[in-house]
Amino acid sequence: MDEELEMSLEIAQENMSEAIERLKRELLRINTGKASPAMVSDLMVDYYGSPTPLKQVANVGKSDARTLTIQPWEKAMLAPIERSIFEANLGVTPMNDGELIRIIIPPLTEERRKMLGKRAKGVGEEAKVSVRNARRDGMEAIKKAVKNGYPEDSGKKEEENVQEMTNKFSKNIDALVAAKDKDIMTV
Repeated sequence: MDEELEMSLEIAQENMSEAIERLKRELLRINTGKASPAMVSDLMVDYYGSPTPLKQVANVGKSDARTLTIQPWEKAMLAPIERSIFEANLGVTPMNDGELIRIIIPPLTEERRKMLGKRAKGVGEEAKVSVRNARRDGMEAIKKAVKNGYPEDSGKKEEENVQEMTNKFSKNIDALVAAKDKDIMTV
């Protein structure tokens, strides 16, 4: 196989894989009515003037199914952590007791569940767009290689492989979004 084509197809596959990983991270951040440290672990906190991920300035844990606890390593970080939670607009209110921050996840209303389900589907659609863009790039690389002398029937075979890969990633996205939607709708 042409080296440039092979590299282009590998990049397309990597881009599809990255889309799946990004989708998984985004789905973790969607509140399902259950406490999950992933909801806040990527929040950026003002740590003495520089934005720092929350997980680097505090220990984030679950005390029960609906309560998150955030134990900062320095008491001075309580207020900046609390501020970043408010600014993230997660739909929760942090409670600061001077030692740690507790976040109680309220039960979801039916309306909120439907809204979160739509958000999950939207994130899934963004992932599908990324996969389709990677497919387009792979197909363009194949067409370019065929134009430059790569055997046409081998090009058709590579196009079929790229399409199969696209279908596989799209099914994976659908499965991830369906699982998250089911999780959101479970009372």
